[in-house]
Amino acid sequence: MKNFLAIYTGSADAIAKWKSLPERELAERQAAGVSAWYAWSERNRAAIVDIGAPLGRTKSVSPAGVTDVRNNMTAFTVVQADSHEAAAKLFENHPHFMVFPGEAVEVMECLPIPAV
Repeated sequence: MKNFLAIYTGSADAIAKWKSLPERELAERQAAGVSAWYAWSERNRAAIVDIGAPLGRTKSVSPAGVTDVRNNMTAFTVVQADSHEAAAKLFENHPHFMVFPGEAVEVMECLPIPAV
């Protein structure tokens, strides 16, 4: 089994549109989304290595120093699967983009660190 990092993405425009929903509709969709996310987690419990968490603001660190940056990463999860395709299939119809305003889930293999 290999580990795969799943990065949930969503644009600032999609999040702004979500936040502009009427308060009652937003609360109802939020509750439905959280419930659907927990159901997804339960169905895939055997494959989940780290359920992950939402991501906050981002700082970029480079030789030029530390700066605030904006990207589309909103959360992460780590899963185990036999193949990249199998890992990606775990996220088909995920609540992140079926209920919430997320746009995609990007899935990449966590490769081993090369030996010295």
